[in-house]
Amino acid sequence: MDKDAVLGEIFVNDPLGLLNIKPKNTSTRTPDERLVESFQEITAFVTKHGKEPEANAHNVAEFQLYSRLKSLRKDNEKVDMLLGEDVQGLLSKAQKNKLREPKTSYNKKTTGQISSLDDILNDDSLDILSNGDEGIFNFVHTPKDFERAEADFVARREPCKDFDKFESRFREVQKELASGKRKLVPFKQENLRAGDFYVHNGILLFLETVNFEEEVREYSSGERVRKDGRTRTVFENGTESKMLYRSLYKAILANGKSVTQNFDKVNMGFAEKFGSIVEEDEKTGYIYIFKSKSSDEEIRSIPNLFKIGYTKGEVADRIKNAEKKPTYLMAKVEYIAGWKCFNMNPQKFEQLIHNFFGSACLDIDVFDGTGRRHRPQEWFIAPIEVIKQAIELIINGKIVKYQYDRENSTIVAR
Repeated sequence: MDKDAVLGEIFVNDPLGLLNIKPKNTSTRTPDERLVESFQEITAFVTKHGKEPEANAHNVAEFQLYSRLKSLRKDNEKVDMLLGEDVQGLLSKAQKNKLREPKTSYNKKTTGQISSLDDILNDDSLDILSNGDEGIFNFVHTPKDFERAEADFVARREPCKDFDKFESRFREVQKELASGKRKLVPFKQENLRAGDFYVHNGILLFLETVNFEEEVREYSSGERVRKDGRTRTVFENGTESKMLYRSLYKAILANGKSVTQNFDKVNMGFAEKFGSIVEEDEKTGYIYIFKSKSSDEEIRSIPNLFKIGYTKGEVADRIKNAEKKPTYLMAKVEYIAGWKCFNMNPQKFEQLIHNFFGSACLDIDVFDGTGRRHRPQEWFIAPIEVIKQAIELIINGKIVKYQYDRENSTIVAR
């Protein structure tokens, strides 16, 4: 068989379709979408800097935004299309305010001589820099999801009219962060919920409410429910936003942190939740968290290993001679945290904690002084912040809505 016949046989015998070339997806944004996105870059600049872009010859990006806004204000058709996006009234000022013209210190000669960057930027006879649809800083072949989220995150802020309700809370959270009563921890989507604080680009924010809506989308693999909705997000600089929940999530995920609850208030809430304490009330015991001081290499190599337990007596009495007891891994322990219990059954509380972290229970054999084997059941592998968060969820009655994700060392919704 000659070469042509061999090649022909290869191309004909292709049962898996490996040689079929699929056409490249050439779908692009519509002109209207590009126009809206280019205008959102202008509103983001105004929000960030508190002023309109100027003809700054030393900042090409700002000069490009200046030229774009100037061009938009001259085009009534584009102004009408963008009115819904013009939350800052930039286009409605077209007749009232004029952008400042470039400050130049030269007179262009009739010879067309160019002697500076100003000459180039101001001699835009072809209107290249003022094209609002296809600016030189619009990247067609790069992902835009994060950029859209950033635009939504920044451009839709407005002054918070009732900021006095939140100002003291922001100051309190900042003090608690500084003192260590709260901490900044890595952010994950399941942590984004109303009533909590977060940090984005160094700015503290409070997610007050979320009005969720569900949208069913059809895919080749079946239907999927997309959950999103408008939020009320308040920032410590006195502004607020009704940005989408998913936009807020993307922005914090890209450059933000979650703020933990105040651990001291968690302890106070514990007592308040399970009954008001008066002099006549009798203390029923303690919930405690210990860390092992074992010298055993196998135990020492396990990160985030803690014992969560209950005692009716004093905690100090509980850990006497810990190095002789299998329940303490035959080693001394370090006291990490504790909760004094009133008007409740601490054993039930302890059992709930153990059930919640059951998947992270330490699985190890410990031998006592006589050689008998024991399997301690009160040691769990979980970060201390997560353990305290779980206790808070038990206090506020929301623990049934969550579960512990051992793989990612975090608490997630069921």
